[in-house]
Amino acid sequence: MSPPVRVMPVTAELRAAVLAVAVHPGQLPFAGRTADSLADAAVCPGSEALALLVDEMVVGYVRIDRRATALGDHPLAEGAVALRSFMIDAGRQGQGLGRRALDAIQAYVEGRHPDRERIVLTVNLRNEAAVHLYRRAGYREDDELYHGGPAGPQYVMWRPLHPWTH
Repeated sequence: MSPPVRVMPVTAELRAAVLAVAVHPGQLPFAGRTADSLADAAVCPGSEALALLVDEMVVGYVRIDRRATALGDHPLAEGAVALRSFMIDAGRQGQGLGRRALDAIQAYVEGRHPDRERIVLTVNLRNEAAVHLYRRAGYREDDELYHGGPAGPQYVMWRPLHPWTH
């Protein structure tokens, strides 16, 4: 059995390892750089920078925002936590960590934000691998595309929190 992916806030001890997380060059327009996301998370109220670990090794990074403000008045933004900057390090991709990490993020958000109803994200239409991963992890697409991203139109996808209550 594969070891679990753990989600932990980025601490001073984890910061260097998180900054070393990088995606393949072709994924950069979609995922961005960890340094940029960490800097943005530090100044955005309600934003949490999180390390993804297997055993004690950082294998990825994600940022969550308590509110999905980037979606503006989109109906899915209300009551949602936004998943942003999700990335598995290029050297660790292809090992099934993405799906396991999304499940671990779900559990983390459910425990940390029990008043939220769903996780919502945007993913570029051209990022086929990520779209496939999110679908396999139980995310559903909304009918409306998001056009605010720098790399082109994006799907708005969501996954319910606390599915036993819906």
